[in-house]
Amino acid sequence: MPVKVTILGAASAKPTADRHPSAQIVNVNEQYYLVDAGEGVQQQMFRRGINPLKLRAVFISHLHGDHVFGLFPLLSTLGLYGRQTPLTIFAPHPFGEILDCFRRYFEQHLQYDIEWTEVDTTSHALLFENRTTEVWSIPLRHTKPAAGYFFKEKTPALNVDKFKIDRYGLSVAQIVAAKRGENITLDDGRTIPNGELTYLPYKPVSYAYMSDTNYSARAAELIRGTDVLYHEATYASDESAAARERGHSTAAQAAKVALLAEAGKLIIGHFSSRYKDPRILLDEARAIFPNTETAEEGKTFEIGRG
Repeated sequence: MPVKVTILGAASAKPTADRHPSAQIVNVNEQYYLVDAGEGVQQQMFRRGINPLKLRAVFISHLHGDHVFGLFPLLSTLGLYGRQTPLTIFAPHPFGEILDCFRRYFEQHLQYDIEWTEVDTTSHALLFENRTTEVWSIPLRHTKPAAGYFFKEKTPALNVDKFKIDRYGLSVAQIVAAKRGENITLDDGRTIPNGELTYLPYKPVSYAYMSDTNYSARAAELIRGTDVLYHEATYASDESAAARERGHSTAAQAAKVALLAEAGKLIIGHFSSRYKDPRILLDEARAIFPNTETAEEGKTFEIGRG
């Protein structure tokens, strides 16, 4: 099953009639992760048929309102839905103070625990891991402390070719050893290379989320080889001075990051409200990195494992 990224919002801070602020759902092996939570995120989830009770964790890039104002209504709704399992929120300091105020004044009796994990926005660190997935922080360059997030599937366990089991008469112990990556010595003395016996059931994939940042070659290096990169592209190049001053990137800079990172695909978003049609930004990015698409609300991008 492919990893899926569903765009819930791709606008920048100023509201528009037809775009919502930043929010995405990343689905890895039917584990759902919310990345940023702009205003209206829960309504967007309902529109896209995403059950909020499926959320495994939340990742907030930084504490500007267009990335976090939608989180607190969602937390209340999870209480109304009867959530019992804890929800972990990864966010920079001082998110804990904001969360304490929310619980003190609005939700003193939630039936589930909210666990805040502070993200060091200066560090590339492993934040979350389960049996199949890792999530790493990516230091970004913004006007507030900010981090991107790098979702990486772990390499799956080896499968043993059933035809080779029959061909070589492998015992249970030999099959287990092959799954560990070992070469197998048969009773007649022949050694069978592990690569002849085993195969990966799927190729692990990765997804990088980089929103609200100046151009960063360091960040590009940290996500080198990512299958898909989401990168903010708030402005066109004729507004590069404004982008630099406000801690944002142009579409061309986003494309240069994708090129340096050797990404498979680039998705651009976080568009300024001045661009009624983001095609100008798309064209600018594609001139440098042809495999670029825009983050259209409601669209799901599938990252095939091959």
